[in-house]
Amino acid sequence: QVQLVESGGGLVQAGGSLKLSCVASGRAINNYITAWFRQAPGKEREFVAAIHWSGATTHVADSVKGRFTMSRDTPKNTAYLQMNSLKLEDTAVYYCAADLNGDYISVRTTDFTSWGQGTQVTVSS
Repeated sequence: QVQLVESGGGLVQAGGSLKLSCVASGRAINNYITAWFRQAPGKEREFVAAIHWSGATTHVADSVKGRFTMSRDTPKNTAYLQMNSLKLEDTAVYYCAADLNGDYISVRTTDFTSWGQGTQVTVSS
């Protein structure tokens, strides 16, 4: 099993930036696919970005493409989500997740078996 702890959320003005961190324990982060999801009030949890266990491929949702970047620091067992040009609609709880068995990146929440507790990101006008 993998334990995930997110940090870095907060309150930011529209157009600003934040960098989220996800520290993993229990298994090396380059052994599984790691992803970020988000959930806004009253909405379903949605895929944001993921990085393949090989580190060779990342996938970013169209809604954040060009603004968000996912990366990984294997020695630190940590994944990151750099968020730039934040918009009001980016306000949500952001979750880190791990797909321990997948060979390709999935955008479905049901494929991810380990989840962090989330970190709140609030974008103000």
